[in-house]
Amino acid sequence: MRIHIGADHAAFEAKNAIADALRQAGHQVVDHGAHLMDPEDDYPLFIIPAAQAVAQEPGSCGVVLGGSGNGEVIAANKVPGIRAALIHSLETARLARQHNDAQVASIGARMHSLEDCVALALAFVETEFSGQARHQRRIDQIDRYEASGRLDD
Repeated sequence: MRIHIGADHAAFEAKNAIADALRQAGHQVVDHGAHLMDPEDDYPLFIIPAAQAVAQEPGSCGVVLGGSGNGEVIAANKVPGIRAALIHSLETARLARQHNDAQVASIGARMHSLEDCVALALAFVETEFSGQARHQRRIDQIDRYEASGRLDD
């Protein structure tokens, strides 16, 4: 699977560790930056392109990272068609995929050890959407709202 990854300075080390682990697991990783450690960089410049690439490439996934993951999940969710989830446990990583068919995981690198960040990303990527009708119905409702600004048909 192709995985698009992006992070700011707060998650620079975690991004690189996750990218290495994903490659070792056989995934193709596209790194949208940051490519240099710059404590003054701005996360939207890396997160939005990563999320856009996921939106343009059905079947791919994304992992975005920052200090808390909060700003990053907000930025990723501004990209039309993207469902991004803040991941803080192995359970939320799996449920984001199983129930919400999230394409992008957001992880707070300052909230977890480096090893846990890697484990969260791997759990997210390795889990598939359940396809259950109740979950698909809810995703369809969100998609309709995104397209029309309305919840009804």
